[in-house]
Amino acid sequence: MTTADLPVLRRGWTTGACATAAAKGALLRLWGGTFPAEVGLILPRGETPVWPLVDMAAGPDWAECGVIKDAGDDPDVTHGALIRVRARAAGTGVTFRAGDGVGTVTLPGLPVPVGEPAINPVPRRMMTEMVAELAQRFGRVPDIELTVSIPGGAALAEKTWNPRLGIEGGLSILGTTGVVRPFSCAAWIASIHRGIDVAVANGLPHVAGCTGATSETAVQRLYGLPDHAMLDMGDFAGGLIKYLARHPVARLTIGGGFAKLTKLAQGARDLHSKRGQVDFAALSALSVAAGLPSVADANTAMEALQRAGPPLAGLVAKEACQAVGELLRDAPVTVDVVVVDRAGAIVGRAGG
Repeated sequence: MTTADLPVLRRGWTTGACATAAAKGALLRLWGGTFPAEVGLILPRGETPVWPLVDMAAGPDWAECGVIKDAGDDPDVTHGALIRVRARAAGTGVTFRAGDGVGTVTLPGLPVPVGEPAINPVPRRMMTEMVAELAQRFGRVPDIELTVSIPGGAALAEKTWNPRLGIEGGLSILGTTGVVRPFSCAAWIASIHRGIDVAVANGLPHVAGCTGATSETAVQRLYGLPDHAMLDMGDFAGGLIKYLARHPVARLTIGGGFAKLTKLAQGARDLHSKRGQVDFAALSALSVAAGLPSVADANTAMEALQRAGPPLAGLVAKEACQAVGELLRDAPVTVDVVVVDRAGAIVGRAGG
C-alpha cells in the first residue's frame, strides 16, 4: 500500500474557530441590523471556511447565534455540538464570559489565568481581532462582552481532560490554527504536556501516567492521588517522559498492562500495537535468567504472564523503570512502575 491508497481524512474546525464565527454573526446583527445566513472567516493559516448560522436571537443591546461544530473525520467529543455566542455592548474593550457548558479555570498552569473562562489565547485573539475589524466597518466602539456557550458541554467535558486540569463546569474553547486535523497524536501529547504544566504549577509532588482506565484506577487508588495528578499517557510514554525530563515533578509512577509495559521495558516509546510488538525471545530470556519458565513460544503477553506468573511482571516493571530512568536522564524524578492485570489487580511493582 502506498500513501495514495490511504483514505483522505476530512479536516474540521476547532471550537475556537466556531466561536469566532458565531461571535461574528452576533455582531453583524447587533451592529449591522440583520443576521446573515452564513459567515466566513480567514483562519490563521489562510483557510476560508463558511458556517451557516443557527439558533439566532436578539434584544435591545445584544444579539446571539450559533454554529454547529464539524470536526471532520476526527473523533472529537465536540463534533456536532452547538457553539453559541452572545454579543452585548458592555465594559471596556473585548471581555469574555463562560456561558452554559463552557468551563472556568480553577488551577494555575494553563495558558488562561485562574477565574477566567476556559477560552484559550488564540481563540481570544481571533475574536478580539474580528471585533476590531467589524467595529471599524460599522463605526462602533469595540466595547463588547462575548458570552460563549456550548449547551450540554458540562456533560461532554466529563469525557475530556478538563476536570483533571481544574477546568470546572464545561468544555474549553481551543485551537491554534482553527483547523482540526483528524486523529492527531500531537494533540494528545500536547494535552499530556498541559497536564504536567498544571502539576508543576500546583506543586504536586507525585504524578502518574497510565496506559488505560484500568491501570489508572489501580494506581490512583494505590497512592491516593488527586485527579489532576493523573496524566492520561495512553500509548505516548515517550511524549510524557521526555517532557517531564524538562519539567520535572519529584515522583512519577508509570502504570499499565503487562504487554504495554513489556514494550516500554524493551525500548518502545510509542506503545500502540501498530507501532511495535512484544519481543517474546527477549522476554523469555529475561524469564529464564531469573529461573522462571521459557515464554518464547507464547502467543500473547497475557499467555506469557500466565505461564511465568507475577514474578515475571516484577521483572518487567524493573526493566521498564530502568528504561524510564534512561529517558529522564539526570532529571530529579523518582520513578516507580506498576503492572496491572486486566481485572485491575497489581501483579508487579518496581522502583520508587
